[in-house]
Amino acid sequence: MSAQREILFLAHRIPYPPDKGDKIRSWRLVEHLAQRFRVHLAAFVDDPADLAHEAHLQKVCETVRLVPLKKIAARVGAGLSLLGAEPFSFGYYRDVRMARHVREMRRRTLAAEFAFSSSVAPYIAAPAGGRPRFVDLCDADSEKWRAYSLNGTNPLSRRLYAREADRLARAETDILNWAEATFAVSEAEAAILNARPGIERAARVLRNGVDAAYFAPAAAPLADGCAADVVFVGAMDYAANVDAVLWFVRAVWPGVRERLPSARFAIVGSNPAAPVRALDGIAGVCVTGRVDDVRPYLQQARVVAAPLRVARGVQNKVLEAMATARPIVATSAANAGVGAVDGREIIIRDDPAEFAQEVCRLIAEPAAGQTLGAAARARILRDFEWSAQLAVLDRTLEAFGVL
Repeated sequence: MSAQREILFLAHRIPYPPDKGDKIRSWRLVEHLAQRFRVHLAAFVDDPADLAHEAHLQKVCETVRLVPLKKIAARVGAGLSLLGAEPFSFGYYRDVRMARHVREMRRRTLAAEFAFSSSVAPYIAAPAGGRPRFVDLCDADSEKWRAYSLNGTNPLSRRLYAREADRLARAETDILNWAEATFAVSEAEAAILNARPGIERAARVLRNGVDAAYFAPAAAPLADGCAADVVFVGAMDYAANVDAVLWFVRAVWPGVRERLPSARFAIVGSNPAAPVRALDGIAGVCVTGRVDDVRPYLQQARVVAAPLRVARGVQNKVLEAMATARPIVATSAANAGVGAVDGREIIIRDDPAEFAQEVCRLIAEPAAGQTLGAAARARILRDFEWSAQLAVLDRTLEAFGVL
């Protein structure tokens, strides 16, 4: 390809391995774009172990620049942002090494520039070279901070979260207005962004997909023997996931164990926070930590729980469980971006007692769970294959003369 067929792709987190929700999406975008362009990838790395995957990324991308995130410097940057009007997430990801690299890359004759997340969008906010700039916001992330401000117990934290929600909402509006195209992960997230005052360019919907062939129903053996009746899968250092499992174990699980004393609950995911680790071994709860493959846990679960109280966008954990044809009991927040049909493709319950009742029913009635799971997988095959979602990206690139 010629130099005119090059794209700069910035990400707040290395997109490989695709083992977290945002990394699954960013990896799919990078992989797809690399089939059509020479991709110059620049990304932060918050887990030093991920640096081992640089060689794989170099096989896919034209160039790769990984910038290890210095946590202390990032927190100082976030703190300094509190003195001004910008979101502290912008200060957290402001880095002289990344800024220098982006300046150098923008001197090239690029076909387009792509920023994955609002946190790295400032690096391409100033126009350069007349090429289109695309930003994938994924979610109206400001609303996540607003939810934290409403649900938190610490008054100072609540004020800080409320401030971040307001500042980030304004920044999201600015991004929508300067970017040639901005993407959101669902109709619901796009509607939130587009309803704000001052919007000149509406967000477009680029939904998440799932690899239905990879997340197939066929069961595989569990290596560590942590088989469970109920499973939750997610990165366990993420605040929303931590809140979800703590709420489930404290408010829902006692009702399950009262009816089914031998029931087991597995919390499957990397880097479990201390409050999550403390649950291991209590009342049939198993905390696995990082596993090489989450599929056996999903495939052998009798019920998958998605008890999120704070959720933005499309939950990959819900899509993956649906693809494996598992019966799912979820909160309305967890299902909001997916839109699975309550009672036919998923069970939605927000009340703890009702949540527990449905979990017990599906454990006791395997046929009902199979029917629910089969409908869930059929929905995935119909609406959530990655190929259909990435076609939306291609049409946008065509509209701006990039393809």
